[in-house]
Amino acid sequence: MGGNNTSGHAPFIVFFVIFLAGCAAGPDFQRPPPPDVDTYLAGSTPAETAATSAPMDDAQHVAEKVAIPDDWWTNLGSTKLNALVDDALDHNPTLHAAEATLRQAREIYAARSGATRYPQVDGNLSARRQRFNPAAMGQSDGAREFSLYNAGIGVRYTFDLAGGNRRALEALAARSDYQLFQLQGARLTLTANIAATAITQGAVSMQMETLKKILAAQEAQLELTRERIRLGQAQPDDESALQTQLEQTRAAMPLLRLQLQQNEHLLAVLAGRPPGAGNMPSFSLEDFILPPDLPMLVPSKLVRARPDILGAEALMHAANAEYGVAVSRLYPQLNLSADIGSQALTTGALFGSGTAVWSLVSQLTQPLFNPGLPAEKRAALAAFDAAAANYQVVVLDSLRNVADVLRAMENDSERYAAISAADAASQHLLNSMEHRYALGAAGYYDLLISREHSQETRLALIDVQARRLINSVSFYQAMGGGSFMSNTP
Repeated sequence: MGGNNTSGHAPFIVFFVIFLAGCAAGPDFQRPPPPDVDTYLAGSTPAETAATSAPMDDAQHVAEKVAIPDDWWTNLGSTKLNALVDDALDHNPTLHAAEATLRQAREIYAARSGATRYPQVDGNLSARRQRFNPAAMGQSDGAREFSLYNAGIGVRYTFDLAGGNRRALEALAARSDYQLFQLQGARLTLTANIAATAITQGAVSMQMETLKKILAAQEAQLELTRERIRLGQAQPDDESALQTQLEQTRAAMPLLRLQLQQNEHLLAVLAGRPPGAGNMPSFSLEDFILPPDLPMLVPSKLVRARPDILGAEALMHAANAEYGVAVSRLYPQLNLSADIGSQALTTGALFGSGTAVWSLVSQLTQPLFNPGLPAEKRAALAAFDAAAANYQVVVLDSLRNVADVLRAMENDSERYAAISAADAASQHLLNSMEHRYALGAAGYYDLLISREHSQETRLALIDVQARRLINSVSFYQAMGGGSFMSNTP
């Protein structure tokens, strides 16, 4: 009767196993919806910014229809920068580390995939020397010794009834994607840092040259004042005032030199070279142009383009899959193992007639009382909630990043227009003063003051030009850096 009951339940058991095998525990991952906003700035839409004087005399537009180029840094117009970036992408150790970490993640996925998707087959060969004493069993026969040789093949397989293995592989794949986005983010950060550092180096170099002209004008004023004091046309306090101004200007030179040197060291390290390595390019601000058109991605597209957002989404995906793994542990597990081989007392008799041995074992395990499993499930759900909240943080920070860059571009554009007007007026005044000096209508001292003021305005102009170029770099970075990132191996 017991046999009849077993056969009666067999179809139900088979159906139950097939049903579980087609399922995966836990909910399927759903990509987070894009942010419910159309613009980055409250009450406004992205507007163009404009520059109106050489060398950056083209209007700069921000438009959604402009595509992000693969090698966005080439839009800055510097062949030296292009060569340095290409070299850094090949030799930067940070990228090498990120690439190795990505390879590690992919190989871990491949290893786990092979171990869980397919049966494990092992070959075994063993030899054993054994002593058997019949007296221990109450028999009078003497002790006997013999050798036992075994050779066989074993097969092991765990059926993924609740889909836990599939969820575990899904989590590993998501973490592999996360490492891919980490590599993409490292590349984007590297190229942006190189471009910004090169622009800063060019600006500092031009500022040093301008400061030298200011120092020359102030030294000439000081010498002229000393001569006027000797002739009784000026007071000693005038010399002291000019001396103070001169030394304050001179004190700024070491700070600029230090900044220039530190930028040179940073560029070398970013390129994967020691700070003292030679053959590093020197940049001038004149090497760069302001990109006339900048690509705008609306927030719904931005979240599908930035590596940091995609990385946070991948971690969220992994946490969702790991929650499914925790759920699967609450369901039955079916293990199957089989062994077939040969067993004999001599090696020559192995695989002979009558030496074959085999075994087949199946085991179905259902947790009945394990308080730790529900706690693990709740912990996995809490981890998913944390990953989802972290995703929201990354998205908000990204939107803030874009908004900050847009405001910086807007304000620096206004500042550039004002300083450009001041520079033009200062240059006009200097030209007028030089003309008057040539006609004898103005003194040399007045001419020196005009030259100094003109160069001081030039210093401010250099600074704002550099800021606008760096803003462009920051904008490309904020937009995700271009589709070249998708070509990462």
